Amino acid sequence: MIQITLPSDVKFIIEKLEAAGFEAYAVGGCVRDQIMGREPNDWDITTSATPYEVKDIFYKTVDTGLVHGTVTVILHGEGYEVTTYRIDGEYEDGRHPKQVSFTASLEEDLKRRDFTINAMAYNESHGLVDLFGGLEDLEKGVIRCVGEPMERFSEDALRMMRAVRFSAQFGYEIEEATREAVRKLAPTLEKVSVERIQVELTKLLTSGHPDYFRECYELGLTKLFMPEFDACMTCEQHNPHHAYTVGEHTLIGMQHVPADKVLRLTMLLHDIGKVETKTTDEAGIDHFRGHPVKSAEMAKVILRRLRYDNQTIHDVVRLVEFHDWDIHIEARKKSVRKAVAKIGQEFFPAMFEINLADTLAQSDYLRKEKLEKLDALKALYQEILRDKECLTLKDLAVNGQDLMAVGVQPGKQIGQILNAMLQDVLEYPEHNDKEHLLQRVKEFSEDKNSEV
Repeated sequence: MIQITLPSDVKFIIEKLEAAGFEAYAVGGCVRDQIMGREPNDWDITTSATPYEVKDIFYKTVDTGLVHGTVTVILHGEGYEVTTYRIDGEYEDGRHPKQVSFTASLEEDLKRRDFTINAMAYNESHGLVDLFGGLEDLEKGVIRCVGEPMERFSEDALRMMRAVRFSAQFGYEIEEATREAVRKLAPTLEKVSVERIQVELTKLLTSGHPDYFRECYELGLTKLFMPEFDACMTCEQHNPHHAYTVGEHTLIGMQHVPADKVLRLTMLLHDIGKVETKTTDEAGIDHFRGHPVKSAEMAKVILRRLRYDNQTIHDVVRLVEFHDWDIHIEARKKSVRKAVAKIGQEFFPAMFEINLADTLAQSDYLRKEKLEKLDALKALYQEILRDKECLTLKDLAVNGQDLMAVGVQPGKQIGQILNAMLQDVLEYPEHNDKEHLLQRVKEFSEDKNSEV
């Protein structure tokens, strides 16, 4: 028999509803997660009591969504959503039911849920209620719709993205009838707001199987929200450094960075500009000159389209633009200092994660040498940090006030002189001495290459 440990507050809410003569169960994802040995993010409760009956039973509640039957019960500063058994009416827009009606039947409530693994309920009085084979699907590792897949996806098109997301989170397969329904109804995803798609996409990408994003392509979903990726999946890379299409290289690369939103998005988009920059020489070798800059431009467009926040967009675009910095420099401290100054010290640790993933997603050609160089660059960077060598204007031994104190007029020239000093110190770290730099102010003010 399945045993689920209910938190004391959840147990209290269920028992209080039962004592008042109503049914009540923990339901959905929290039940699924407990069976899987995972810690639920939150606990949802379903009940035969109406919203107003729930409000009468508990001292402190919040009217979360009375029209849909949801009341939030507040216990010990935590909120628990309690929702009346309901039947959804006709879905007009592929997103929302035109109306909902309350029911006394738990079965009717569970029928309207998306996937079998999310349609189980539990309380200590009756144990696990599993009317649609959710437990069996958990054991088999299958994502399967409750009832008819075409109906479930017609009700809410976002469920198609959720099918792929759950598949990626748990490493499960999508059952074939469910897959076929997604293929047929994929175009209806256009009815769903990009904000909702973005949430599911982020959960998918930061899951244990980000490469399951391939399913979005194979099922026709990316065509609706990221058609640029579709072109990558068919873009061959006839080059000794590569063994896969741009898209497959991307999917492999995402598996080799930590499950961080910015890093996974960076790997998803780092080569998105290769399709537009591809050329083939007389020997049949493909080249993608300038693709980091093009990829950064496209990444900004895509992330804005998906309504990511400005900080995420800024960070991803920056990392994409410089993702191949390691290819173009020598393994020398001077080169690393200049790279840090150009790219930004706050981004530099992430660069090593990205470079490693990029290399591991390429062919075996020169892989050993590439990894050795990357290790050398990382060691040099650690040495630079250990020695506290100057990397930014903040690290300079002088500042604008110091320059004005020796007669430099306020204005643009101060910034130009400081930038020229930084370039000199990046080349010769021993020059980062206040007296030394101030003695050379005139020299730096005449430097015509003072811009960083």
